[in-house]
Amino acid sequence: MGLGNIISRRLKVFAIALIIYVDYKAVQRRVQWAKGSKKNTIWEKTHERNARRVLNLMIELEGLWVKLGQYLSTRADVLPEAYISVLKQLQDSLPPRSLKEVCRTIEKELGKSMKDLFSGFVHTPLATASIAQVHRATMQDGREVVVKVQHDGVKEIILEDLKNAKSIVDWIAWAEPQYDFNPMIDEWCKEAPKELDFNHEAENTRTVARNLSQSNSSDPNSVHVMIPEVILSTEKVLILEYMDGIRLNDNESLEAHGVDKQKLVEEITRAYAHQIYIDGFFNGDPHPGNFLVSKVPPHYPILLDFGLTKSISSSMKQALAKMFLASAEGDLVALLAAFSQMGLKLRVDMPQQALEIAKIFFRNSTPAKEATENIKALQDQRERNMKALREKTKLNEKEAQRFNPVDAFPGDAIIFTRVLNLLRGLSSTLNVRIVYLEIMRPFAESTLQGTMMMHEPASSSQWIYDSPIHSDVEARLRELLHDIGTDKILGIQVCAYKDGKVIIDTAAGRLGKYDPRPIQPDSLFPVFSVTKGITAGLVHWLVDKKKLRFEETIANIWPNFGNNKKDLIQVNHVLNHTSGLHNAMGDVMKDDPLLMCDWEESLNRISKSTPDTEPGSLQLYHYLSFGWLCGGIIEHASGKKFQQVLEEAIIHPLNIEGEMYIGIPPGIESRLATLTVDMDDIEKVMQQRQNADIPANLTRSDLAQIVAGVPVVFNTLNIRRSIIPAANGHCSARALARYYAALGAAGQIPPPHSSNSKPSLGSHVHIPKLPSITVSKKKKATNNTTSAQKANSKGYTLVSSNTNKHEHDDSDNDIRRKVTRIFENKTIHDAFMGTGDFSGLIYPDGKFGLGFRRYRNTDGNLLTSFGHSGLGGSTGFCDVENNFAMAVTVNKMSLGGVTRSVVQLVCAELGIPLPDEFSSSGDKGPDMQLTLGSS
Repeated sequence: MGLGNIISRRLKVFAIALIIYVDYKAVQRRVQWAKGSKKNTIWEKTHERNARRVLNLMIELEGLWVKLGQYLSTRADVLPEAYISVLKQLQDSLPPRSLKEVCRTIEKELGKSMKDLFSGFVHTPLATASIAQVHRATMQDGREVVVKVQHDGVKEIILEDLKNAKSIVDWIAWAEPQYDFNPMIDEWCKEAPKELDFNHEAENTRTVARNLSQSNSSDPNSVHVMIPEVILSTEKVLILEYMDGIRLNDNESLEAHGVDKQKLVEEITRAYAHQIYIDGFFNGDPHPGNFLVSKVPPHYPILLDFGLTKSISSSMKQALAKMFLASAEGDLVALLAAFSQMGLKLRVDMPQQALEIAKIFFRNSTPAKEATENIKALQDQRERNMKALREKTKLNEKEAQRFNPVDAFPGDAIIFTRVLNLLRGLSSTLNVRIVYLEIMRPFAESTLQGTMMMHEPASSSQWIYDSPIHSDVEARLRELLHDIGTDKILGIQVCAYKDGKVIIDTAAGRLGKYDPRPIQPDSLFPVFSVTKGITAGLVHWLVDKKKLRFEETIANIWPNFGNNKKDLIQVNHVLNHTSGLHNAMGDVMKDDPLLMCDWEESLNRISKSTPDTEPGSLQLYHYLSFGWLCGGIIEHASGKKFQQVLEEAIIHPLNIEGEMYIGIPPGIESRLATLTVDMDDIEKVMQQRQNADIPANLTRSDLAQIVAGVPVVFNTLNIRRSIIPAANGHCSARALARYYAALGAAGQIPPPHSSNSKPSLGSHVHIPKLPSITVSKKKKATNNTTSAQKANSKGYTLVSSNTNKHEHDDSDNDIRRKVTRIFENKTIHDAFMGTGDFSGLIYPDGKFGLGFRRYRNTDGNLLTSFGHSGLGGSTGFCDVENNFAMAVTVNKMSLGGVTRSVVQLVCAELGIPLPDEFSSSGDKGPDMQLTLGSS
């Protein structure tokens, strides 16, 4: 292509683009003064006028512009009718190239004359498209074929057109920033040139045919389509088996042959769902011209043209499947995790709006006659999202329009969304309504469940995360986990410290029932009441810093609390579960369970509650009220927010950033384990005997229903992000074990965690930051961050300045280096367990010390062990005398058999006295009573 032609094509493209842009802008102003039908008439004429301009340009330039026109002609669901009717002409009726050119290309590519190759060759092409035209022919051996011949010089045209298209998109993004199609054009620039090598297309055709033919009739995900056999290929010539079929735009023939258009499009959709979710290899160009319908009943679809075929990784395939299911189920956590897994990065945390946009991708298709309504609905949705964006970012309307909330959009996902749009356009063209959520769901589920089909892993290495073994005990533990198998374990982490050193750090299984990614050492598990042990530690920390006293009445530090007979309740009563507020907010939780997501209102309701029993008279487990009671004490005593105290007291000194939260921040969703329930154990839960420690709202009649519903509630994003200090902690076992190792050593911080653990403990940013908000390419960002803000990038300040009797620098690293203890009191264990000087502050012979479950041996004798377990099996505890700490996290809630087996093995191997909580017949704490189903 000469320089003159290049310049000429470029000028024509930009001239038409500018004319159309100015035309629409002028009409936009003009219709403001028009009314009713006249306004509609003006717009209809404008659409038709500009559609003709686009058509004429595309026919003249051919190449890439024809392909763009073909794509636009399928979008009957969102484009005005004028564009659809006009651009349909591009699907297969372009002016053909000369027969002389066609024959010359065939003979040059195949090295034989036309007579030697064919016994018959039809001069009139079956179809002429943007890159090639197709002729029917008969081979010398009698086989009926079609011959696809690439247009002479089209390669240079396509490559030049890609540059022009990129320039147009850049200009549109500058003029109308809300329409930034750069990610799409960038991916097209990468993929489109592949269509120019027919050897590539031939291999793609064979692969797709092989993939779709492997499913059998008994497979619910089998598909019934036809794909022509590849006979011969070169770079510019492709010979395929001839299949006699009806074109999708030939409505008269479809009607005459009795083709069920609904079933036809559903089967095409199933074929694409199989390609995307099962095979990870799909045709990226499903426009009507690339399909035929078999004339013979049952009228299977015939799939053609595999030039633009996309291969995606197993991880991307899983992410796309997860995105689909998350959209179908409204699961924000799974959706954000899918975005992270596929490499889609957002600049603003608006998960609900992200879900609404994702749902648009998978919305039902509609007939073309509903295009106007679709456009209006999409525009209304966009306006709602823009309003929410302005409220979230504090941008004005103009700035919001120039703001792109997507920081990075993966190319694989762009081709995927293009396919969905083309399929939707296909169904609109044929005037059928397709319910994508029903058709595609089995394929997406199959993708995620396929990796989970490991009822017994063939070897530990296939299931247990590949990390070094720290000890013989860990080696035996891994054998045990393998023996227990995936029937009882979905995902698990086990970590143990002995004498200040890590002796176990094992992760195994998968992140969720529909999340086949492996559990890693830094995966985050919901641990339920294990959180109470962390919360109690914060109260002890404030007492140790002289900000609080155990005997102090709560009303003394929290004035609004001292009403409704609560003026005598002391801090120790709450820690010891004897405040009488075990049922506080019970009725509220029944009527409005999501109230617990509102931290301030929860504290307000707790402060207005009335005790059921006299303070100190009975030890009745505070299932949820414990967290809000302690949280209110912590905030009022420290003058800081709960999470700030958590970070200063525990997270930063122990160097466990990013692996212990009570209320997760945005940006860590990809590391979250998803809860499920061992359904076999639900029947055993039904046999749970009534226990005096269980509040009235957790009686046996409701117990099974509650346990089964817990994962549904606690998997949601709003619960995970909320501060619920009795129940929604998220942590890794290694962070939890390190915490208990410090508690067991009277607050002495253990040496750094094992260097063999990857990624390193503490290497995550505790509060991830979204990419910066950029509202204009012309506007340069100014850095107004002060040195103090930089030094305090963790976002916390110290409660007191006398920790370890050192002055603090602004550097977090300096703080960590100087802090060697999190408690000054060397006998802090007595406070945890309610022994020694603190024995008068607990309920006589009760199960709890001050905030922690205190353990006995199987003979009933009190051990120097304490900790806290959670509903479903997660636990953390330590043994002071043996300088031992251990944590187990699980995401398959069960009757605790897995945790019990793990703890029993480790304690037996090390000669550690087994706490009664984990014995077969010993006394259990309230959470383990629910977990184990024993009294």
